[in-house]
Amino acid sequence: MSKQFSKIAVVGLGYVGLPLSLQFARSGVSVLGIDLDSNKVDSINKGVSYLKHFSSESIAEQVNTGRFEATSESSRISEVEAILICVPTPLNEYREPDLSFVLDTAETLAPYLPNGVLVTLESTTYPGTTEDELRIVLEEGSGKKAGVDFHLAYSPEREDPGREDASVKTIPKVVGGYTQKCCDHAADLYSLGIDVIHRVSSCRVAEATKLLENIFRSVNIALVNELKVVYEA
Repeated sequence: MSKQFSKIAVVGLGYVGLPLSLQFARSGVSVLGIDLDSNKVDSINKGVSYLKHFSSESIAEQVNTGRFEATSESSRISEVEAILICVPTPLNEYREPDLSFVLDTAETLAPYLPNGVLVTLESTTYPGTTEDELRIVLEEGSGKKAGVDFHLAYSPEREDPGREDASVKTIPKVVGGYTQKCCDHAADLYSLGIDVIHRVSSCRVAEATKLLENIFRSVNIALVNELKVVYEA
């Protein structure tokens, strides 16, 4: 039987978390947006956009339906059936991935994890982060076991640059779980708001697909830039 989701939390209301929140709200799911930035929280609750790609009307519409609200209170994740972590993973001074936002978020949320909740990481990272880093922090902070007391998955945020008709709804989603049941739960969740779901065998495979996609895009951008110099000459 498919898992039912009536209310979810999206942690991190930036260029990944905000559009994802709006898409789920448009699909009929109640969304609790969580962000430490009180200015973002206030803007959303007033129906005002702080990202140029999203109109204030698109936010106000979902806020006015009662399906989208924002808060800075992490303890409110006790109200939800799924938690989507969409916080930044920048490079540090040594050009290595900085997981501090992900792990600090996990540490903050862990004490309030409800039994049976799904936790999905969307932040760009390297293979092994979800299982070897995020899982440990969540388990230690909650006293619960991944794959037993709560579900754990990785599903990278995706964009389709250059396509004007692309949206969160139409870009296929890759999903990998800590266990098969975790993957099934994550697929059930994302299918509520996204047209095409691709299940893969593990969190590591899903993490690898994101790196492959980013690297493929970067290499092609670099190639075109080099060709531009040649053609101009």
